Amino acid sequence: MTDAIVVEGVRKRYGDKHALDGLDLTVGRGTVHGVLGPNGAGKTTAVRIMSTLLRHDEGRVEVAGLDVRERAGEVRRRIGLLGQHAAVDEELGGQQNLEMFGRLYHLGARRAGARADELLERFGLAGTGRKAVRQYSGGMRRRLDLAASLITDPEVLFLDEPTTGLDPRGRAEVWEAVRSLVGGGTTVLLTTQYLEEADQLADRISVIDHGRVAAEGTADGLKALVGGDRIDVTLRDASRLGEAAVLLGGTDLRVDEDRRLLSAPAPDRMATLTRTVRALEEAGIEAEDIAVRRPTLDEVFLSLTGRSADRTEVAA
Repeated sequence: MTDAIVVEGVRKRYGDKHALDGLDLTVGRGTVHGVLGPNGAGKTTAVRIMSTLLRHDEGRVEVAGLDVRERAGEVRRRIGLLGQHAAVDEELGGQQNLEMFGRLYHLGARRAGARADELLERFGLAGTGRKAVRQYSGGMRRRLDLAASLITDPEVLFLDEPTTGLDPRGRAEVWEAVRSLVGGGTTVLLTTQYLEEADQLADRISVIDHGRVAAEGTADGLKALVGGDRIDVTLRDASRLGEAAVLLGGTDLRVDEDRRLLSAPAPDRMATLTRTVRALEEAGIEAEDIAVRRPTLDEVFLSLTGRSADRTEVAA
């Protein structure tokens, strides 16, 4: 079985600037592949090329087994694209919107109506089909956007920041919808500004920087790149950070004075936790919180790109 997306040595220039500089990417069928990277890394350019909206200068791109340059029309019939902004008409109902999209794809009135019913049911919107979209919640509206991108039952779906601006509940609703799609065999390429989203949804993640892949793997594999488990200690009294730092000692000790936080490697999780609690008690240093944790994707992002994810636009 061929991969759903194959990108090899792709370059795209704008004048003397390389938006993509030898990008390589492979996405297996029936998986969610997350794409992360700082603003200007080339994510949007890559998605536009893969979805036939932009032509690349060099390299090879295949989507659903088809060359995007030579067979662009066939590729478009096999993909769906959900951008950052809503594509539906807020004055129409959900049913009307989906039927309209169906007619635009030449499904015919009967087939468009049946497909609309099917998708409204699938995304938990069956009871809202006649309600104007402007009355929908953020999560409902985004699920309708997602339904609209699936009118043609695409093999490959491109999701560009699908949950930007949603509250936690709306985000969870979209996540559940994406999981159901993949369970049905759809391949999803996801760009996101929420690292938690990639952690929750993606089977594999590619971190793009300067127009090429800086690292790729599972979320756990990428976290392993920045080291093992760590112990985080939050003190009640910031004035005792220095004493506590001496007790934790070792290499790669991190101190955050504003948060009264110490962080140190914990290669033997429970033993490190026990030693730390005992040492703090003996020194009379009171901890507000102690936790042993795995590295986060934000730490991976910072290590690979030199920028923290909460200070940059991760999925432009």
